[in-house]
Amino acid sequence: MVYDKSDCHATSWSHPRCTLSLYLTVCVLSAATAATHAETRLIPDAPSRCEACAEWNKPQTPFRIFGNTYYVGTAQLSAILIRTKDGLILIDGALPQSAPLIDANIRALGFDTAEVKLIVTSHTHFDHVGGVAALQRATGAMVAASPSSAQALREGRPAQDDPQFASPDNRFPRVVDVTVIADGEALTMGDVAITPHFTPGHTPGGTTWTWRSCEQQRCLNIVYADSLNAVSAEGFLFTTRSGRSPLVDAFRRSIHTIETLPCDILLSPHSGFFGMADKLRRRAEGQSDAFVDATACRRYAAAASARLDQRIAREREMHKRGEAGETTRTRP
Repeated sequence: MVYDKSDCHATSWSHPRCTLSLYLTVCVLSAATAATHAETRLIPDAPSRCEACAEWNKPQTPFRIFGNTYYVGTAQLSAILIRTKDGLILIDGALPQSAPLIDANIRALGFDTAEVKLIVTSHTHFDHVGGVAALQRATGAMVAASPSSAQALREGRPAQDDPQFASPDNRFPRVVDVTVIADGEALTMGDVAITPHFTPGHTPGGTTWTWRSCEQQRCLNIVYADSLNAVSAEGFLFTTRSGRSPLVDAFRRSIHTIETLPCDILLSPHSGFFGMADKLRRRAEGQSDAFVDATACRRYAAAASARLDQRIAREREMHKRGEAGETTRTRP
């Protein structure tokens, strides 16, 4: 889709050339607006409080992963920056108290946080979208998400059919302005197109993102795979006594999606899920391609499938013993 930047207004996405179509083209803010944003100081929201929050939020030196793709998150919570010729794309915002660290990491790499024009998300839990509201306020960026995730972002809490909806202290700062995207329809900004793959299971609106990144003549497929853990609040079941398990069916489809994606570099919302610390160590030891692994997505999916099987087995035992009734929450 070819477009003229002059067709797009910095404060509105309602122009015909700015609406969702087969490929959603992200309209670039004017230079004057970007300059205004550059003078805006990021003001973080109140911090989330949890037992693991301090550990999750330990600082991490930002680094280039490959080509135009950078890690700007904390030691354990991912935030990914993609450089395009028309601005920056940010994936995930970690905790509310992570927003200043992400801002500082972007600047430490020599970029201007005000150049973030698009923010997208993996799943709407406080440890991955908590910083999105502050980052959007500071940059004026468009926030785009799946229908379920968009609703959760606007409400500042997980969707009611989220397995962790009933977990305590799970709210996060509301994001008022969210654009709804469609499964498989690429968002294009400048010379980069990122594609959302809806992967429900961990949350109903979970989204995996893919794009191509190049260094000179070498281009690789990068996958930011959403969490595939079947964890929940107490009392939530993925299965039913009747044996009908639409949640499990959706989960298995999501696992298959990630398993079959073209994948040279795997990233995910928790840095431990893709072995970041070990890969950085190996890179420091001279393995320049430490992050490149064409088998990583398949292994990620296989591990998720094994964990889901274990969860299903536990629930079936509960059903047999009569300790559980029908699932308390389901989604179509």
